[in-house]
Amino acid sequence: MIISATPLEPEAQTLPDEGADAGPDSELRPFSIGAQQHGERLDRALALLVPEFSRSYLQQLIESGAVQLNGRPAGKAAHKVRAGDAGTVELRPTPQSQAFKPEPMALDIVFQDEHLLVLNKPAGLVVHPAPGNWSGTLLNGLLAHDAAAQLLPRAGIVHRLDKDTSGLMVVARNRAAMDALVQAIAAREVARQYVALAHKQWTGPRHRQVDAPIGRDPRNRLRMAVVDLERHAGKAAVTAFDLLENADAGCLVRATLQTGRTHQIRVHMASIGHPLVADELYGGAAAAGMQRQALHAVRLALVHPATQQPLEFRSPLPADMAAALDAWGLRYNPPNGS
Repeated sequence: MIISATPLEPEAQTLPDEGADAGPDSELRPFSIGAQQHGERLDRALALLVPEFSRSYLQQLIESGAVQLNGRPAGKAAHKVRAGDAGTVELRPTPQSQAFKPEPMALDIVFQDEHLLVLNKPAGLVVHPAPGNWSGTLLNGLLAHDAAAQLLPRAGIVHRLDKDTSGLMVVARNRAAMDALVQAIAAREVARQYVALAHKQWTGPRHRQVDAPIGRDPRNRLRMAVVDLERHAGKAAVTAFDLLENADAGCLVRATLQTGRTHQIRVHMASIGHPLVADELYGGAAAAGMQRQALHAVRLALVHPATQQPLEFRSPLPADMAAALDAWGLRYNPPNGS
């Protein structure tokens, strides 16, 4: 089943003193441990039950005595909970918790049923609240679109696109679908392909696979970089690149993710001498009218988590990338089946 992307419809935080009563801005939130959380660490279980607070903040609450379990202070974040355990957690507002509020926004939804939805994220939209972007994110829009999203961690978001990357994303609408999608992505059973416009004419084989681990850039913690795992922390990262068209000023490539690391395509393209157009963080520069990194998630393919039906979605290039291709005399013709 192939569906084109035409829309269906237009941490610094203050902790309570140990043993203190909940203040006027605090909330005593009751919780109970279900069968799904049985045997989990307390902090992991709370992160699922109270998703508007970070796990690190919940760990601090536990250690400060703000979490009661079965009538006693919980003690340690690593405590293993059991089905039937019950308690309370004293919650105080933080920027992060205040960010988990519904905010109506126009979502470019291309597919939706009771289990999942697929949407086109525009460039400039942040996916998840974070410092500097506590509101106006896709998560806020999803909470307004579907009240049931409040029952899911991260409102059902199972993968992310960078703020200035456009294109297709899948979002879960119930817990069973979310668990299945997370497992499918981890098992590399969800196909994600991107189109990128990069500096410099492509040379060498038209197909190239980059297998290079990615971690924090040891010289700039705001960036990611290809790293030597014997010297720096990082994770394996693999991207397949295929040349689609060449121009004197640069190249149009298709990128297929085999892993999903932060900034993976941007880092790998820069590492082989082809930074993305307008991606200043990784050595690119504005060109051909592009003012944001020239990267678009063009294809998403997966097996439906409930019906087991194969689904495939395609998204046309956004106007800014299409205009950039025209400026460089390039054409994008998506190959069949890829």
